[in-house]
Amino acid sequence: VQLVESGGGLVQAGGSLRLSCAASGRMFSSYAMGWFRQAPGQEREFVAAISMSSWSGYSTYYADAVKGRFTISRNNAKNTVYLQMDSLKPEDTADYYCAATRGSGSNKYSSEADYNYWGQGTQVTVSS
Repeated sequence: VQLVESGGGLVQAGGSLRLSCAASGRMFSSYAMGWFRQAPGQEREFVAAISMSSWSGYSTYYADAVKGRFTISRNNAKNTVYLQMDSLKPEDTADYYCAATRGSGSNKYSSEADYNYWGQGTQVTVSS
């Protein structure tokens, strides 16, 4: 699986951006997908995740720092996962990475170790 992120850029505080992650390959619906971010000088951290397809639909998970402001979604027909980011803050400035796994996830897919495939990242800058 190859992952390509897009949609990053410069936005003022309070604004919105939508990140996309396009996946190559087959069986996209069988992958759980996650978004992580890494700010300059800091470790990469979990942002959000969405489970693989099931008979009951999907489950979504969020870091406390973004809960209520960010929304993760997926379109299996387009092999794409999205991260809608609203009410952006300067502290959201980071490189954002998309990741994929067919595993079960250790803790709501919040660990980097859960993921087998990573994109190259897209930069998000939020000005104050």
